[in-house]
Amino acid sequence: MHDFHKGGCVCGQARFRTLGSPRRVSLCSCHWCRKRTGSVLGLSVYFDWELVIFTRGQLKTHRLNSDAGRWIKSQFCPECGSALSWTLEFLPRYRGLAGGAFDHPEFIYPERYVFSRSKPEWLEVANDISLCPNMAGPAKDVRDQS
Repeated sequence: MHDFHKGGCVCGQARFRTLGSPRRVSLCSCHWCRKRTGSVLGLSVYFDWELVIFTRGQLKTHRLNSDAGRWIKSQFCPECGSALSWTLEFLPRYRGLAGGAFDHPEFIYPERYVFSRSKPEWLEVANDISLCPNMAGPAKDVRDQS
């Protein structure tokens, strides 16, 4: 049996379906994720590219550079502007999806918090989520450095 997860944009024009479990789930406070979400962090859910299918609507694509200096191809609904999907230069075989875009996001649990150096002081993060001050290198929990 396969796990299917569905989601889409605010207006309903764009819809997607995923197959299986995510490869990576991250919280992120980089500049792009803050601007993409309009919040202090983004919840990014990464699947293998071929396991994400857009079942309805056309997306608009925008390419920009990240805090790490690498390109990001961002896709959003041209009707309502919901940021739905992206591809990162250093993870070209994965497709990121906005955690809040899933109809039933209960299956999502982040394993790491990247760009945690930009985390607001008031935000508490569960102890089993690794804190990574930036995107470079393997996950390293900065709480262990106290």
